[in-house]
Amino acid sequence: MKHLMIAAGILSATTAMAADKPQLTVYTYDSFVSDWGPGPQVKEAFEAVCDCELNLVGVEDGAALLSRIRLEGENSDADVVLGLDTNLITAAKETGLFAPSSVSAEYTLPIEWTDEVFAPYDWGYFAFVHNADAAAPANFRELAEGDTKIIIQDPRSSTPGLGLLLWVQAAYGDEAADIWAGLADNIVTVTKGWSEAYGLFLEGEADMVLSYTTSPAYHLIAEEDASKAAAAFDEGHYMQVEVAAKLAGTDQPELADQFLNFMVSDAFQQIIPTTNWMYPAVTPAAGLPEGFETLIQPEKSLLYSPDEAAKVRDQALAEWLSALSQ
Repeated sequence: MKHLMIAAGILSATTAMAADKPQLTVYTYDSFVSDWGPGPQVKEAFEAVCDCELNLVGVEDGAALLSRIRLEGENSDADVVLGLDTNLITAAKETGLFAPSSVSAEYTLPIEWTDEVFAPYDWGYFAFVHNADAAAPANFRELAEGDTKIIIQDPRSSTPGLGLLLWVQAAYGDEAADIWAGLADNIVTVTKGWSEAYGLFLEGEADMVLSYTTSPAYHLIAEEDASKAAAAFDEGHYMQVEVAAKLAGTDQPELADQFLNFMVSDAFQQIIPTTNWMYPAVTPAAGLPEGFETLIQPEKSLLYSPDEAAKVRDQALAEWLSALSQ
């Protein structure tokens, strides 16, 4: 009985200590928190240095994060949102729900970064991924004129989906509506998020799927499978820079800042290439994993500034909806 009482006391003390630890809640997208995503490793690495509990909450895809934060407003449980991108920064700031942070880093991005609210953690180029043994179109016009079947994501819920809209808009301007009219019969389905779309592609439901130039690295490195490739489009590829920020209403502002600074550290950044399968915002000391050198390098980069993206988004969305409703 005495031993049982001692054991019960130890258990009670341990539970109390765990309960006393501060908790940081980070909203992100589903693939980030998946078993194969960065989430498990990020949680373990941050909790090793923060003396806290990190709660990573998956909220569908990137664009759905902003909708969730808007809905919850000042009552949100989130302390940090990780998974928006530059195309959503202006809309996110307009909510008034985000606050500046203390992040400082020597970024290795292809663009200069000066934003004081949102901090980047990775980047990449959108691309259509296909089986390497199949011929791929060289641009959107060729894709629209052929019978290649594609799977894309909804721009209202997915950052890749929104990126595709802006990619076509940046490449074709006033002719974007015609491109979408031509692409309409190529689209097999439109999914809410990236994970569902890529899964359907791997199941053979389409010839190509909207993803990233870095996606073939997953198959090559994790599966030792060189059967996937990204199609190089001669009109250029649209860039995505993924970002995170703390909520103005967080009750853990110092811990949120600690996480955001950890996010740009080597401990976090070295996790990104082989879990999120993107380029890290700060190249790790060990460099990029072997296999990344095989990826296509777009000859032309396309990217709207956050304010420009906000201005063209509604028109691009209207053109996309009109084309798909015909």
